[in-house]
Amino acid sequence: MNGSYDVVVIGGGAAGLSGAVALARSRRSVLVVDAGEPRNSPADHVHNFLTRDGMPPAELYAVGRAEVARYGGHVEAGKVTSLSRDGELFRAEVNGRAVTARRLLVATGLHDELPDVPGLAERWGIDVLHCPYCHGWEVRDKRVGILATGPGAVHQALLFRQLTPHVTVLRHTAEPFAAEQAEQLSALGIPVIDGLVAQIEASARCLTRARLADGTHVALDALIVALRFVANVDLLVPFGLAPVEVSFGGQVFATRIAADPSGATSVPGIYVAGNVADPQAQVITSAAAGLMAGAAINIDLVAEDARHAVTMASMRKSAVSENHDHAANDHKAPHGEQAWDERYRAKPEIWSGSPNAVLVGEAANLQPGTALDAGAGEGGDAFWLAARGWKVTAADVSSVAIERAAKRASERGLAITWLHADLAGASAPGTYDLVTAHFLHVPKSEQQPLFRRFRRRTGRHPARGGSRPQRHGEDAAPRSGGVRLDGRGGSRHARRRLDHRGSRGPPPPGRRPGWRRGRHPRRGPARPPRRSSSSMTSAPASSSTPRPGGHCSATRPRPGWTSTSARTAASRPTGRCCAPTSTPRSAASRSGSSAARTSRR
Repeated sequence: MNGSYDVVVIGGGAAGLSGAVALARSRRSVLVVDAGEPRNSPADHVHNFLTRDGMPPAELYAVGRAEVARYGGHVEAGKVTSLSRDGELFRAEVNGRAVTARRLLVATGLHDELPDVPGLAERWGIDVLHCPYCHGWEVRDKRVGILATGPGAVHQALLFRQLTPHVTVLRHTAEPFAAEQAEQLSALGIPVIDGLVAQIEASARCLTRARLADGTHVALDALIVALRFVANVDLLVPFGLAPVEVSFGGQVFATRIAADPSGATSVPGIYVAGNVADPQAQVITSAAAGLMAGAAINIDLVAEDARHAVTMASMRKSAVSENHDHAANDHKAPHGEQAWDERYRAKPEIWSGSPNAVLVGEAANLQPGTALDAGAGEGGDAFWLAARGWKVTAADVSSVAIERAAKRASERGLAITWLHADLAGASAPGTYDLVTAHFLHVPKSEQQPLFRRFRRRTGRHPARGGSRPQRHGEDAAPRSGGVRLDGRGGSRHARRRLDHRGSRGPPPPGRRPGWRRGRHPRRGPARPPRRSSSSMTSAPASSSTPRPGGHCSATRPRPGWTSTSARTAASRPTGRCCAPTSTPRSAASRSGSSAARTSRR
């Protein structure tokens, strides 16, 4: 399962699942975390849900989970134990692991606080009820008692009087009713019995009666209670989202998270739906709210994707222009510390703080190790790696950027080694399992030596046995221990020369010693390597005779391969289909001197 999603939905009830379906149908990556504790689990059936009336709640949610999965969403049983910010992303701890999301949909619902009457909780959701629309039909024409604990009791009595003529109000802890209310009850033939209710009694099959403190018994088939609805919002407290109170008749009966009609809260990126935002929402209205929130989140992400695309297009144009300028007059390009310090001082924040998308895609599922962020700037990539357990060394030429990034890392509780250095002239200490240089800018003349030094800085990764850095290429899955250099400016050149060139370590299995494997995914057929007149001799070209440089037509090097010395090429087979050539070795080869190597074009 992935560790990064467009949206993490917290809560697997009607609101959460409905929102997840809307998002998955919009081709968003979605994770639903379901604690398996729906509020209506005690109820036998769901009602007032068009086409689903009478369906058991567990069955309804099982169908919902299947719909999410059908559109490519993921549903995971478990709990989110904490939420936090991770740059522009959100970080959620789910079942002991961390996942990130661009947006959050919180549909954690609420919990019901029942009146403190012995025997009442055991019958809750069965024949101790609260809503005439959820359960009123099932108690029609039965003996119904109203447990009065506040001014809402008269309202409940009037509603249930519509369903049955056998309604009795037990005034329990409520204040004496106003004259108008007492008149209404009397006119409808609803008796009011004073005294505290001491016990709710029931048989093995159903509720039977209420026993008052004075020993009086009132025969009942159902008891209607007033609840306090408390929103489940503990996860949102760190973001400053405190619940607000909801009152009726001057009495607080619920709490909720304030949000606009789309579910957007005051914290950008966090949406709510269902009972956590509307304590009076039933199953069908919660599902509708989830749909509204899912649609709003997708619109929000679409706008963000468009902004990002515009920014990237602008950056690519700037990089092309910058490369042309560097090629024409590289020594005048502003690469020095002073130039970068001035640029960072110009604004309180230069970059977005988000990790590079290529880095996220490559490293999200790698086992953490040691990492070097070359050209770290304000620390977006370094923060992202450190939050995932990497031991990060972040280097930059600008002291202003380093100080700014170090301060933010301290505020986030991230342990990162900050290195103020110009890597074009000084090497970073140690070796690393991962080197990222997405935002590195160096003069063009210094790029190749710098990237060669980066390559030598990649060492053994703990998760793999080899001492040679793993390669990221078209035929290899992203692996830790490799050098992945993407992005703009110098990174483009690094990708060519490092990712697709190979390493100086032992040859890959099945390859002849002396060859260094590499491949550029977009290049056409390779040219034969150029020959050195002092070390290579030509041979007639045929299907069975090696071509100049010791490579036959069937095994000529792929783009990016580096040819060996003439001695190696002339004294042993150069491919599985080639016989050893009898071309005499040159004087330079016989004397043991190093022959000229051909270079890539």
